[in-house]
Amino acid sequence: MSDVKSRRIGIVAPSCPIDDAVVTAVNARALALYGDDAPELVFHPQCFLSHGHFAGEDHERLSALVEMANDPAIDAIWCARGGYGSGRIAEDALAQMESTARAKSWLGYSDAGNLLGGLYAQGFEHVAHGPMPADIRRKGGDAAVDRALNWLVEGDSNAVEPNALAAPSAAFNMIILSHLIGTPLQPDLSGHVLMLEEVAEHLYRVDRALFHITSNRDIRRVAGIRLGRVSDVIENDRPFGYEIDEIVAHWCAKSGIAWLGTADIGHDVDNKVVPFGHS
Repeated sequence: MSDVKSRRIGIVAPSCPIDDAVVTAVNARALALYGDDAPELVFHPQCFLSHGHFAGEDHERLSALVEMANDPAIDAIWCARGGYGSGRIAEDALAQMESTARAKSWLGYSDAGNLLGGLYAQGFEHVAHGPMPADIRRKGGDAAVDRALNWLVEGDSNAVEPNALAAPSAAFNMIILSHLIGTPLQPDLSGHVLMLEEVAEHLYRVDRALFHITSNRDIRRVAGIRLGRVSDVIENDRPFGYEIDEIVAHWCAKSGIAWLGTADIGHDVDNKVVPFGHS
């Protein structure tokens, strides 16, 4: 669980932008949960910028992230949404972060895993996979946002993936982790339970990612792998021939990594919080 309780939460978009409807809905959830004691949600103006695929140009996303990270009046950083883009700025952002940034809680998932991995690699202690503001747009997204707020504000253990309460853990989207491996953003996950999830990929691409992940000698030091939800699988022109649990079991057996079963994470409203390294 987090031991950092957040009264002022800074929201930035290292990847893709959000819109005013997200702000309105997420603020409404904070008010519904906490009333007059609701945390202040500080949406950086950068969240609404647009440059092609991204929430502003690289230098704009970088500047906003570093500004929020180093602001002593901000208790936590909440990534606005995923998509793509955080990997383009994460290494430069980390180089500019001051000690103030280390005291904050950091929450996100999907593409934000690039940033979270880099933070954890640099020894940041309050990093977690979990729902983001943009999840409010999903059907039933109120529950996801409530879960994230309860963890950020109270360190609520009910928001945490149950297996992460029992052992040091970390969670990633498979493709993101596969791309992190071998970069300066790759964290040391020795002794951790590694939880993996995926969305909108062909099964052969999931298989390819797991081949890369489980072949890495540092990843082979994890305590084991748990599989989160693999959703919206894209149909190929011919069946792959193996189901997702068979794919994971194959690569765990081949690599000598323990196959520990399932995890309650995914690209959905039931996605649970996984604090990195905490038990």
